[in-house]
Amino acid sequence: MFEGLIDRFSIIRRKVLGYGRITRSELDSILKDIRITLLEADVNYKVVKEFIEVLNDHCLKLELSRSLQPGDLIIKTVYEQLIVLLGQTPRLLIFKPNAITVISLLGLQGVGKTTTAAKIAVKYKGRKPLLVPADVKRPAAYEQLQSLGKRAGVAVFPLEGENARDVAKQAMKRAHADGHGLVIVDSAGRLHIDEMLVQELVGIHKVIDPDYRLLVADGMSGQDAVNQAISFKEKVGLEGAILTKMDGDARGGAALSISRAAGVPLFFVGTGEELPGIEEFHPDRMAQRILGMGDMASLVEKVRGLEIRVDEKKMRAKIEKGDLNFVDFLEQMKAVRKLGPLAKIAAMIPGVKETDVDEGELKKVEAMINSMTQQERLHPEIIDGSRKRRIAAGSGTSMQDINRLLKQFKMARNMLKQMGRKGKGKLPFPLQ
Repeated sequence: MFEGLIDRFSIIRRKVLGYGRITRSELDSILKDIRITLLEADVNYKVVKEFIEVLNDHCLKLELSRSLQPGDLIIKTVYEQLIVLLGQTPRLLIFKPNAITVISLLGLQGVGKTTTAAKIAVKYKGRKPLLVPADVKRPAAYEQLQSLGKRAGVAVFPLEGENARDVAKQAMKRAHADGHGLVIVDSAGRLHIDEMLVQELVGIHKVIDPDYRLLVADGMSGQDAVNQAISFKEKVGLEGAILTKMDGDARGGAALSISRAAGVPLFFVGTGEELPGIEEFHPDRMAQRILGMGDMASLVEKVRGLEIRVDEKKMRAKIEKGDLNFVDFLEQMKAVRKLGPLAKIAAMIPGVKETDVDEGELKKVEAMINSMTQQERLHPEIIDGSRKRRIAAGSGTSMQDINRLLKQFKMARNMLKQMGRKGKGKLPFPLQ
């Protein structure tokens, strides 16, 4: 997410922290670099102008010439202002007790509304969500929602009739009768916002009375997403927005502009094609990511939400004795994979980028272990030359790859053994 933007800000950050003394000249150079970076990320030019002016005013009050670490003060100020730019406080869904919370998803065609509806349903599955197909014109729209609902394991209201308002009205009756706590309405889209679409949405909203009208916009569309937010807000009203495809080539302009330029807060960002690929938007965490400081808070939340059943005493004893084997390694690899793509997980760690993780190498390691016999996995020390040749042939790798794996595994096992003996508390990640 935002790889280019993160790279540029990481360079700026290193440059700023490298200054022993910062005068007006250095500050102007820093602000110029930030301005260019934001404009290249397709941030609204008025937003950039205002951001740089505010940043300049705050930096001038820092008395940089008297500070022993002026770079730290500037980075802290940039971080604080980025949080303000991104919306300052996270906007989270608030569910009504003993009542139905209704979400209406709006947006143009092709932005991912239907998939987003299913993602939100998965995220709040405990609320017994009901997906409502209010797109009666797009071919196969209902079939797509049905398929996603089946994958998600949530209810989908049947498409009855050709009037979106009537479908929504009947869906609300069903939601009350069946005890649903969350209704997500997947509305129709157009290639552009027209009067017919506006009237259809107004009619739907009269019968469902949504708690949240959320614009779904393509995060890669940059300023177009901001313009859509402004238009929908004026014509229909909005409580917030969701940016999709943020795991792709999105430069970040929409996320950095939409709150300030359109006055529309971000609720979620789409982070992958799979149904769990959606995250609540936290301005402070996003500011950390942009500045190359990672996002450990989100990583911790992912780990906490992951159910890993292990015998902690047995695992600790194995670590302390140095008895870990490839069976344990495979179990750990599968557990970590439940968090999501490893490259995206690694990018949450400060100083690590998605491109630093080679998923292909990890698949190669898994193939080598899967080509071992159970005895070899339990006792790697018995793997001799002939066994290595067989494992290499079975996994499509080389003898050098097998030797490297065994060497690295032995080093990791010894390191964990030392850590296990010294530490009297938590197990190594992800068993902490």
